[in-house]
Amino acid sequence: MTAAVEVEAPKVADGLSAEAYHADKTSISSSGLRALLNPGCPAQFKYDRDHPQAPKREFDLGNAVHTAVLGEGHDLVEIQYPDYKSGAARADKLAAYAAGKVPLLPKEKAQVDAMASAVREHPVAGPLFAPGTGVAERSIYWTDQATGVRCRIRPDWLKELPGLTLCIDLKTITSAEPVAISRAISDHSYHQQDALYTDGIWAALQPEDVRFIFVFVSKQRPHLITVRELTDQDRDIGRARNERALRLYADCTANDHWPDWTGPITEIPQIGMPTWDTLRQAEEFLK
Repeated sequence: MTAAVEVEAPKVADGLSAEAYHADKTSISSSGLRALLNPGCPAQFKYDRDHPQAPKREFDLGNAVHTAVLGEGHDLVEIQYPDYKSGAARADKLAAYAAGKVPLLPKEKAQVDAMASAVREHPVAGPLFAPGTGVAERSIYWTDQATGVRCRIRPDWLKELPGLTLCIDLKTITSAEPVAISRAISDHSYHQQDALYTDGIWAALQPEDVRFIFVFVSKQRPHLITVRELTDQDRDIGRARNERALRLYADCTANDHWPDWTGPITEIPQIGMPTWDTLRQAEEFLK
């Protein structure tokens, strides 16, 4: 197989590190496609991709829960201090980050253990993540036929069953209450993730059927869990958003031009309040 064919063919990369996966600039991920569209823009996406940020504390808990449940991911290190107020504690935290590990205070480690136990003991989520029944953090690459853009996904947990492949995505959330989950899907465009992961699995693994399942675990005690599948309509919207983002990415790459929210203009555009607020205030003040 020639190098050119290898690049174009779907590929399953077992054993690829998370660092190598996220550093890949020859393909685009779901988070990249989401960042290209409002409220993001190509210019911000390009800058963020070229200037990777230091680890953020708000991601530590989610990364740690993934490792605890999936058995794959970042190494965890417990920092033996009650908080990060002392210089020694902060030094240990920075050393953990430098070593590619996730630092956790004892109280955070206890929270992670409790959340992982809640997942394992849940009557639906537990069997989905049963050890030995799936593969964690499997990197999948394929080429979008419409744009020629190389895409990549990294399912949290992939279960290949007779006639069915399950892609199970584990997310931590402040509250696993269904209305809060609906808002999170909209706010973070998780419907785009669902559509891209489903399409990638179809392209690379060619299963008989695919189902994408969200498992949300609450950060607050008693760490309640909600397991859901997305509606077909929302997945279709996510797929349409992905198609637009792929066309945008292909155009930006071909022309090496990464516009901001405005783009080329000859006149200064107008801007208004969100539609719902305009309607509310118009009813109140323009009677």
